[in-house]
Amino acid sequence: MGIKLIKISVVYFAVGILLGYYMSISHNYELTPVHVHINLLGWTSLTLAGILYYLFPSFSNHKLAKMHAWLHNLGLPIMMIGLFLMTVLNRESIRPVIAVGATLTTVGILLFVYHVLAHLKSE
Repeated sequence: MGIKLIKISVVYFAVGILLGYYMSISHNYELTPVHVHINLLGWTSLTLAGILYYLFPSFSNHKLAKMHAWLHNLGLPIMMIGLFLMTVLNRESIRPVIAVGATLTTVGILLFVYHVLAHLKSE
């Protein structure tokens, strides 16, 4: 699972960098929150989780690891697409979509935190 998360994280990295590039050349920075969240929660956080899962294979085989990966990777795109659409379309009615994605992502990350504190041990 570690390598899969690292590969997924580089896709987030590419999306975040391309979005940053777009903002830079257009001099329009209204999508900065999307850019930052994609880079932090997609690229950085998933890379670090992937490295932990790779370094500790028995840790990555746990049910909590799978739940973290699924919730994080379902919630983050929902949240980012919602935030993108709310910003571009200027529609506050999209806020519940962002909340659903944020909730899924947060629950996934909190499961990861619990899993690290309760089950990560040197092998």
